[in-house]
Amino acid sequence: MKYTYYPGCSVSATANIYQDSIDAIAPALGLELEELEDWNCCGATAYMSVKELMSFAISARNLALAEPHHRDVVTPCSACYTVLNKTNRYFAEYPELRKKIGQALEAGGLSYSGNVRVRHLLDVVCSDVGYEKIQSLVVKKLAGLKVAPYYGCQIVRPETDFDDPDEPVKMNRLIETLGAENVEYRMKTACCGASLMGTQEELAMRLCKNLLLDAERKGAHCLVTLCPLCQMNLDVYQGKVNALFKTKFNLPVLYFTQLIGIALGMPPDTLGLGRLAVKLTKPIKEIFQGA
Repeated sequence: MKYTYYPGCSVSATANIYQDSIDAIAPALGLELEELEDWNCCGATAYMSVKELMSFAISARNLALAEPHHRDVVTPCSACYTVLNKTNRYFAEYPELRKKIGQALEAGGLSYSGNVRVRHLLDVVCSDVGYEKIQSLVVKKLAGLKVAPYYGCQIVRPETDFDDPDEPVKMNRLIETLGAENVEYRMKTACCGASLMGTQEELAMRLCKNLLLDAERKGAHCLVTLCPLCQMNLDVYQGKVNALFKTKFNLPVLYFTQLIGIALGMPPDTLGLGRLAVKLTKPIKEIFQGA
């Protein structure tokens, strides 16, 4: 299972614990992720709203670089997945836009035929590795751990084929495969505020509060997500949310790759768990203590 890996800017910088956990579990799952050479920022979702054509062009540059390898492009970032996938779709559906993108690529000595499939890492883990193989690798059952899956608002947009846009289930099934209890709550696909945290902080923190409150009320011991921006908002800003709204949230926010690593018996440091803003709570610590 070899893929062209597009890490994206966040995973390469502010969310490097995500990358650490990916590096830890990929060999165990039989995944070979070969990083795309000379990749560039995909433009993220905000840039798509400001300069759409340029955003499509710089995203298409990554796809053009990947096409000669004849492999799926895999990314762990929801924003990257959304933008690259949207670029692919628009390139195929709108001839005039395809022509303009082609001209931009040609100016850089590149061309693209539209033959790259863009996928999120969670899809690869669940669909290609498969729940059965993952279950066979589990050495630490997560029995008793109540996990709330947080998909966010981008990964399940209707134009993707990743999961059901209204009722996604891939991460739910993964949580149960690892032996934990999946916590159903209504806000698992609601927005966390995304980049609003940099422009309208109070509004973004209110969205985070609503998510955390819903998960806490359903008895979750932690949240698990698949997006670096979602993880940062819910983890790093949880203290500020508590200060602003007089709440007492203490919910660790893990990446799904970290949860897999825990179940596979990997040390906390290898998975970057010690660098979470909200420290591991008793239900998670007990797993490492063999309780």
